[in-house]
This record gives sequence, structure tokens and C-alpha cells, in this order.
Amino acid sequence: MKQLVETIARALVDTPDEVKVNETSGESVIILEISVSPDDVGKVIGKDGRIANAIRTVVKAAAAKSDKKVTVEILTQN
Repeated sequence: MKQLVETIARALVDTPDEVKVNETSGESVIILEISVSPDDVGKVIGKDGRIANAIRTVVKAAAAKSDKKVTVEILTQN
């Protein structure tokens, strides 16, 4: 799951070396935090959040086999 999100995020941004994905697993929930540079946040979120929603949809479809709920959060690096 983490590798999938990282690959998608790196393809979208101008500085792919600054993309970091942190995965936190719980009993029935997986939280994926995408951290990108402040200049690239708009590229990952997209107009009206369309790209962010598309990433969430792809991850949700990939997680359907594992019967876990997946949450994707987008953060900026300080």
C-alpha cells in the first residue's frame, strides 16, 4: 500500500526526492500520510481535491482485499 501511494505521489510532484509516505497500521485501519514539499502540495491535492480523491479511490480499491479501512492524509514538510 505504502509503495503504491509513494509511486503515485512521486509521479505528480516536481521534487520527487522530498516525497515521504508514513504508514501507521492499526487493528482494522491503515493510515497513510503523504508528506511533500510546500510547493508541491497543490499538485497532490489538485483542483477541488480531485487528485487527492483519486488517490484515495485507488488505495481503497487496493485495500479491498485486506478488509481494512485505509485513510490517506496529505501533509507539508516544514
